[in-house]
Amino acid sequence: MHLDSILQIVNRKLLETQHRPLNSTEILILRGTWQYHTYSQIAQEQGYSSGYFTNVVAPELCRRLSEIIGVRVTKKNCRALLETYAATQAASETKLLWQHNTGNSFETNQDMSPSFPSGSVPLKSPFYIEHFPVERQAYAEITKPGALVRIKAPKEMGKTSLLLRMLEHANQIGYRTVSLNLEQIDQDFLSDPNRFLRWLCANISLQLQLEPKLDDYWDEDIGSKVSCTLYFQSYLLKQIDIPLVLALDEVNQIFEHPQVAKEFLPLLRSWYEEAKRSPIWQKLRLIVVHSTDIYVPLQFHQSPFNVGLPVQLTNFNLEQVQKLAHCYGLDWAEGQGARQLMDMVEGHPALVNLALYHLKRGELTLPQLLKAAPTSTGIYQHHLQRHWATLQEQPELAIALGTIMSATEPMPLEPILAYKLSSMGLIKLDNNKAMPSCQLYRQYFQPKFLDKGRQVLLENLDN
Repeated sequence: MHLDSILQIVNRKLLETQHRPLNSTEILILRGTWQYHTYSQIAQEQGYSSGYFTNVVAPELCRRLSEIIGVRVTKKNCRALLETYAATQAASETKLLWQHNTGNSFETNQDMSPSFPSGSVPLKSPFYIEHFPVERQAYAEITKPGALVRIKAPKEMGKTSLLLRMLEHANQIGYRTVSLNLEQIDQDFLSDPNRFLRWLCANISLQLQLEPKLDDYWDEDIGSKVSCTLYFQSYLLKQIDIPLVLALDEVNQIFEHPQVAKEFLPLLRSWYEEAKRSPIWQKLRLIVVHSTDIYVPLQFHQSPFNVGLPVQLTNFNLEQVQKLAHCYGLDWAEGQGARQLMDMVEGHPALVNLALYHLKRGELTLPQLLKAAPTSTGIYQHHLQRHWATLQEQPELAIALGTIMSATEPMPLEPILAYKLSSMGLIKLDNNKAMPSCQLYRQYFQPKFLDKGRQVLLENLDN
């Protein structure tokens, strides 16, 4: 939420509680805080005494904000708490308006329990945690002619949630948008570059509500890549007068199909380069989302993964976990609960969300949750069992993971195995060396790779 909107909500609440609204110096401090400036920097930039801001204005501002939010506000947690508070207030106001307009008979204090966290976080959800500052950079990047944004992270790290918000931002500024999830493509199309490119063009046409005219531009004598390029240039991009944002989610699906990958990925790079000299290609803004680094060899000048703006989503940090806990109504401002949870799951967004959901419901305490977490009876049982089932189907992956889980330091791993385990989120890579991505996985999987379990896996591999 934009700072100006937050200031309006805070001032409205202050007036409702018979307090004065924010004054000019308090607003200056909040604007500076949003830019991660120190009190001294804010004061110097605005021509005030550093001591006045640090010792007078800031403490009084934090006290006033603490009163209306109900949680102790400090400079460190100010932004997170205000964003959460404003989002909660906005959601509450929207709910009251809906009840008024629909004659809803609910009591306004009815328990609004959060939905079970699964998949991407819906737009407008108060449980979405922004990845600052990379999200703002991504929003700005797609406004540039011929832009390419690459979003990378393992599964369940928030890639699609961010993508939804980038597309919403593009729609709000008047762009056309098309989103294709490559997990939804039939396998037959991934074995033939020509069929894949025709699938791509047909689906984009349909989403733009244009009649597919592939046969008018497809010519086997010039090849499928040139035909696809001509279709974009002479048909799709000519039909629209505004920028087109094309989002390709789960692009890693084609990494396991080298024939398609070696044709399509250089094609994306060529469109990006074409925008530097051709105005019509500047209309196209590409967002490429993938779970891992590509392992299919590509020439450096043909790869789309070394150009454009890279956006690499990482685990939540302590402040983000605290902010999300506050969204769930948990008082973790002191950080102890957040640290204990992070010791187990390393701030993994989906795993943190699931833990907070169960804690909010009061089903168990944090110590109980953490004790059972790496077992077949804990809240992560389905998540862990799903991974274990995949590993049993691919014993070579399981054996590689078992070696990593037992190692005391990061170790090198064959590229394709590293790609697959990283895509699953089970390992993290540091200078091409692998290590468990969190203690949850080490504690759950390590016992499964003892002598008996390893022997079973080896037998499956031989079969």
